[in-house]
Amino acid sequence: MTVMPLTPPAESILELNRKAQHLQDHTLKQEAETAGYPCPWIETPLIESAPLSKLAGCRIFLKMENFQPSGSFKSRGIGNLVLRAVQRSPHSTPRHFFSPSGGNAALACTTASTLLHQKSTVVVPTTTKPEMIQRILLAGASEVIQHGRTIAEADSYLRTELLSKDPCGVYVPPFDHRDIWDGAERLIHEVHTQMGGRPEGVVCSVGGGGLLIGLCQGLDRLSPSAPSSESPRESEARAKTETGTKTQVIGVETIGCESFSKAIKAQQLVTLPNITSIATSLGCTTVASKALEYGLRSSVHSTLVSDREAIEACIRFAEDHKVLVEPACGATLALVYSGRLSEVMQLGREDRVVLVVCGGSNVSVEMMSEWRRDLGV
Repeated sequence: MTVMPLTPPAESILELNRKAQHLQDHTLKQEAETAGYPCPWIETPLIESAPLSKLAGCRIFLKMENFQPSGSFKSRGIGNLVLRAVQRSPHSTPRHFFSPSGGNAALACTTASTLLHQKSTVVVPTTTKPEMIQRILLAGASEVIQHGRTIAEADSYLRTELLSKDPCGVYVPPFDHRDIWDGAERLIHEVHTQMGGRPEGVVCSVGGGGLLIGLCQGLDRLSPSAPSSESPRESEARAKTETGTKTQVIGVETIGCESFSKAIKAQQLVTLPNITSIATSLGCTTVASKALEYGLRSSVHSTLVSDREAIEACIRFAEDHKVLVEPACGATLALVYSGRLSEVMQLGREDRVVLVVCGGSNVSVEMMSEWRRDLGV
């Protein structure tokens, strides 16, 4: 006679949690489709990289978020915010989404809004390149307005002159919103399903911190002792009391926009006077307070790379994988190409580390050629 244990082993619980999350994701997509709303994000490939694994001395996996509909991981978080806003509204009430961004957040907002047959207006600084404005319009923006020299000035104009006068208006922040974090969280659940378990490490670039928050939030929920119905707040509280091996999360910034790194060192939010890095997509002068909260955990680490290292990583990645990414994404790749991943976490040859290839639109063949010429590589 076989006696079944009263408490299943940890792996079985993890498998149950994985299935529960997969069912939850499938249900959300099904609800969206049955309501007539397609899903603004897709499941992206997870591929093992032979060149990067050889350099790192461990198994490196690439989560290819550059394949998202908007070209970056922002489709997950901002796409989720847009979808949720539409789902919560009466069918007879159209929404008008307002985004203060001159880059990937604007593209994600516009792409999702267009897919869901909603209006979108983007306010960009006057310093935004014409090529980016054209990309946003091509993605389906109802209007792109140039105002102010900084995102802060563009944001202020959007709130006071546009959003306040539109009763159907919905503000779309670039990173600091629960719906955005919940959307980003699905990335780590996909990784868990594709990999058949949790990796030893996850590396991502940090701007405002929305992606890092989502990853940490998801890892909390994937803990062996986590009930499948647990809320993010309950996950955070439980994670603080747990011991044992945890997935290490490494947030990478370029020197010149290191608001996350400085906040961790100061153990409080720090506002940078300006952004001096070429990786402008990481250019948030202050990170989300929730990012700092996670950043103070022992399993979360912050590290910096130079602009040169980020650009060299973009060039080498294009050579190795025939994919173009912008410097903000190159920051993550640079941790391996520079040989410094082992300085941040201890690694064995069979350890699995996921690099989030976050994508981004601020790159072209011409820009890549200019970087090669300027750096002499």
